[in-house]
Amino acid sequence: MREDAAWWVHPSGAVPGTIVERPPEALVRGSVPRMRSAGIRATVVARDIALLALRLDRLVPGTVESWTGDPALRRHARSGPAPSARELVAAAEGLRRACEFLELPPVRRAFVVGELAALDRIARTAAGDRVSVEEEIRQTYGVEVGPGDPDRYREAHRRIAELLPGPGTVGDRLAAYRRADEVPRERRTAAIGALVEALRARTRELVSLPAGESVAVELVDDRPWSGFTRHLGGGRSVARFGADAPLRAGQLARLVAHETYPGHHVEHLFRVAARDPERSLSLTHSPRALVVEGTADLALDAVVGPGWGAWAAGVLAGVGVRTDGPLAEELDAAMEPLQHVRLDATLLAHRAGPEAAREHVRRWLLLDHERTERVLRFVTDPRWRSYTATYVVGYPLVRAFWAGDAPRFRRLVAESLTPAALVRPAATSCAGQSSPVRGTPTTDGVDHAMSGRPLC
Repeated sequence: MREDAAWWVHPSGAVPGTIVERPPEALVRGSVPRMRSAGIRATVVARDIALLALRLDRLVPGTVESWTGDPALRRHARSGPAPSARELVAAAEGLRRACEFLELPPVRRAFVVGELAALDRIARTAAGDRVSVEEEIRQTYGVEVGPGDPDRYREAHRRIAELLPGPGTVGDRLAAYRRADEVPRERRTAAIGALVEALRARTRELVSLPAGESVAVELVDDRPWSGFTRHLGGGRSVARFGADAPLRAGQLARLVAHETYPGHHVEHLFRVAARDPERSLSLTHSPRALVVEGTADLALDAVVGPGWGAWAAGVLAGVGVRTDGPLAEELDAAMEPLQHVRLDATLLAHRAGPEAAREHVRRWLLLDHERTERVLRFVTDPRWRSYTATYVVGYPLVRAFWAGDAPRFRRLVAESLTPAALVRPAATSCAGQSSPVRGTPTTDGVDHAMSGRPLC
């Protein structure tokens, strides 16, 4: 077998699901069978997109978040010499043309097209094609972004000052509150474990969980994030939390819900159970990733709702961790507009350098040196810089779609919804106005949130 051959599921399928060899010219040259009347089977394109992603993962590790499909396809993608980035750009273009002949419902079509656009951008970047951060975000996640509104930041500072009265600047008072609210390292595992179990019980009232599913908790050092969930298969996940990150008791419930129940772990359970063949592939960077992160940020709202601060404080008190839950909830709401500062920092670091981004973060997020450097580390990391948009744009977009409706939350975790499926042309939401031409969500700094608010 030639190493440059592509694999697919033959549409006439002597044996359903059989992988056969096909010359790569159809992908590289973009020649596609004329099948408008019958359409191209989704399994064909899904397999070829998966092969493209798995091969690209060799050049850009971390492109594929998980693959639950045929292991033979992964083995084939990993065999032989690594492909060139230009070859994969050509493959993405060929698949884009194939999608013109796909007969899929609009939501599934938007998902497939979005995955391809993201893979195309990653392949082009690997080939040396550089674009602005704004353009990278648009092509990868399907949303337009821009700087936030300083007037909203000032109003947020005023509200924080009201909630934390006393001597000193608002930054000094907030820093003192953050220090007092930190969870001692020796109690973090117990605190996270207690919240996992309490959130799991709440989640069962909202969605069905398969028998035998579970989440293991690990604390890790030296990571640019505060939480990260890895799916292990068989209904199991491991949720890792930064041991050297300043985890606050008042925000721990939101972070744990984001990573476990009903956040990333639950979304993965539904993805594995999905019948759509394209759902076997999960990309780290894609339009769907933005909706997944937004849904994970919405997790605590969906299973607990207003009063979550007092609820979380009660759970934590059971393992000897004290926090002022109602105050934490009020501060969380007051600081929401400031989360766009992180996206500002991403844009500034690209345009004006890290020092300009650092000063912006210090001024508006009211962070100390250590927390500021953690933010800068994330927003300047080549792999993660554009990912900031998934947190800043995802939450308000998803929240507007959800609007307190439980069946809609179940759709968010169970279906292949993308930003294009959540926003209609000329519609508005708490994320800003959508483009009247493409229906692409935009952001103007209103009502944004960060994954787990880990540094607030």
